[in-house]
Amino acid sequence: RKEFVDLYVNYVFNESIRKPFEDFMQGFSRGCPARKWKMFHPTELQIVLQGHAEFDWHLLEKNVTYSQYKKLDRTIRNFWTVFYRLPEEKKKMFLAFLSGSDRIPGYGLEYFTFCIADPQAENPDEVYPFANTCSRILFLPR
Repeated sequence: RKEFVDLYVNYVFNESIRKPFEDFMQGFSRGCPARKWKMFHPTELQIVLQGHAEFDWHLLEKNVTYSQYKKLDRTIRNFWTVFYRLPEEKKKMFLAFLSGSDRIPGYGLEYFTFCIADPQAENPDEVYPFANTCSRILFLPR
């Protein structure tokens, strides 16, 4: 019985998928040569490919620059007050709105910067916040 179970498990997990997996590995290796990935430990490779999933939101605030705003302007203070009250999932949604991804790139949050700018709308009450994801600029009406 043990031999049957061992052979069956080997077939299900190895033999039955050998050809499709070899095809996949051949294609994957063309785009991502193994010699380049071997320099990473598994956890480092995961961060490179997926980015960071845990955040120090105060560090994010520290790295913000302001255009047509000052750090102590009422709009900015209100923004950060509301931001910190958001649940974690909503903060990640904001990050996706701002940058196009809900994760921080592999180089880390200490190097992730963005700008909050005043779109200088004639009637700011009629303008929604919007973002330029390529430049990571949040246009926040007063």
